[in-house]
Amino acid sequence: MRLSNSSPIHLTYCQNIHPGETWEEHYQALAIKAVAVQKALSQASPFGLGLRLSATAAQELLTPQALQLGRDLFAAQNLYPFSINGFPYGKFHRGPVKSDVYAPDWQTPQRLQYTLELGRTLAAWLPEGVEGSISTVPGSYAPWIKSRDQQLEMARNLGAVAVDFAKIEADSGRFLHLGLEPEPDCFLETTAQTISFFQDALEQGAIEHIRRALGTGTERALEILRRHIGVCFDTCHVALQYENLAESLLAYKRSGIRISKIQLSAALRTPATREGAEALKAFSEPTYLHQVKGLKSDGTVHSWPDLPEALEALEAREPREALADTPCLQEIRVHFHVPLFVAPSTPLSSTADTLDEAFWKEVLNGACPHLEIETYTFDVLPKEVHPGDIVESIAREYRWVLEKIKPLL
Repeated sequence: MRLSNSSPIHLTYCQNIHPGETWEEHYQALAIKAVAVQKALSQASPFGLGLRLSATAAQELLTPQALQLGRDLFAAQNLYPFSINGFPYGKFHRGPVKSDVYAPDWQTPQRLQYTLELGRTLAAWLPEGVEGSISTVPGSYAPWIKSRDQQLEMARNLGAVAVDFAKIEADSGRFLHLGLEPEPDCFLETTAQTISFFQDALEQGAIEHIRRALGTGTERALEILRRHIGVCFDTCHVALQYENLAESLLAYKRSGIRISKIQLSAALRTPATREGAEALKAFSEPTYLHQVKGLKSDGTVHSWPDLPEALEALEAREPREALADTPCLQEIRVHFHVPLFVAPSTPLSSTADTLDEAFWKEVLNGACPHLEIETYTFDVLPKEVHPGDIVESIAREYRWVLEKIKPLL
């Protein structure tokens, strides 16, 4: 949906909340769940969609008949797609995902081909005058990247996306951009790391590819790269780095890096106490990777690759005093997306409060036209914090966002 008739900002929720890998399964989620959310919000104006299409679905959508099925649904239900979550390539629900969610990474032709297919689908469905965003993995999982050559290979593949999206725009007028999504323990994790990659290895690896493919000069190749390749700014992930959201957005702006999409999400947090560690046990589950970050009193951040490892380390310490290392461990944040409106019982809370007025002002000041609510963990939320009906829960997240934004419009 548009925030208002005069606003360029589109708001949606990410369809990765709904299980499914085939186009038929994705279609049913749109026809049933998305339409139900639209009705729960009493939304009469066109309702924006943040699609999730697996590699299987992307292949199936190469046929004109499959694309037309989508068009017919959108027309019948007053829906319009403007964004795709192209991060999970394969299975994302109902079984262990963990670090497999980053595979195939941007070193591989499979990731490139999948993303190009998503781009062609989105270009075929975009309404006139609406730009399209696609989010993707942050290059790779950090332990998988060990050399400069690997970074340059990722950059060349991203350059190929910029070339393809530039051709789509020239041929059809549809403007697409890809957003790499920094995430804990990944090749792109912090704002500073991401800016460094964009200004160094990405330019070195991608610009030459763009120049040769399009027969253009270096300056024009850089313009094409910056136009079509940017960042997916996930507020949960930024908060996990103990970074200020508004300051991070400004850092990207100063660096000339496009914010392709902003994903609105919140992480778990707790004081670094024995009680906090005990409360986190209910969130230790086998499906997703729940990276953990601990802030120390000197401002440094300690990392654990997954919640079970963090809990084991905290369990080995003595109560209170031993939890306070020198320097003291102050707080723990967990990569577990919880609904924006949920306030877990003390000692737990969430990072929803980091989406503060300064952040919303940057959003409304033109940081990015695409906002996507991204809470995908309802299937694995502990019963004591699960808000109940999925459709009404998604509608409540919309209302939470709109309550924050409307006074500032």
